[in-house]
Amino acid sequence: MTALPPDPEPDRTPGLEPGGGVNPGETPPDSGSTTTGLSHHERTPPKATAGRIVIAIIVLFAVLVAAMLLTRAFLLV
Repeated sequence: MTALPPDPEPDRTPGLEPGGGVNPGETPPDSGSTTTGLSHHERTPPKATAGRIVIAIIVLFAVLVAAMLLTRAFLLV
């Protein structure tokens, strides 16, 4: 079973000119909708401050690890 195309048939659509255009002042026909209802809402992207906080935590962790390694190196000498 084949589905019907969502666009209206040009032969049976009033107001269309032979090339597929519309007469001045008329609104072209809309395509058929394949969904019923509204789609889900998209999430808003995270703010720039969240990325900066993550980067700051990573840098802080790296500095702490470097300090630990330096302290250990100086204590072994």
